[in-house]
Amino acid sequence: QVQLVESGGGLVQAGGSLRLSCAASGRTFSSYAMAWFRQAPGKEREFVAAISWSGASTYYQDSVKGRFTISRDNAKNTVYLQMNSLKPEDTAVYSCATRYDRHWTTASQLYDYWGQGTQVTVSS
Repeated sequence: QVQLVESGGGLVQAGGSLRLSCAASGRTFSSYAMAWFRQAPGKEREFVAAISWSGASTYYQDSVKGRFTISRDNAKNTVYLQMNSLKPEDTAVYSCATRYDRHWTTASQLYDYWGQGTQVTVSS
């Protein structure tokens, strides 16, 4: 059984920064791709960023490019999302996900395990 636990969310003013963490347990973390998704109230869940098993390949949604950075520490079984220059429209519940594949995808239905999510609120 795979478990993903997110942390690091909170309330921040526009222009501020937050760093989300996702700690994984239950299988060989370093072998599989990871991703972050978010869901705002009344909206569909959307892809934010993804990283391959080794960290060599990353991909971002256009709206967060240049502001967010995804990274991973396989020794700590943890993936991170550094979020800078936050905007009110970044407000959402952020969830990490993993899949039984070394390479990422933006399709949420192709991820096998999900964390419970962490709330990020950006005030204007």
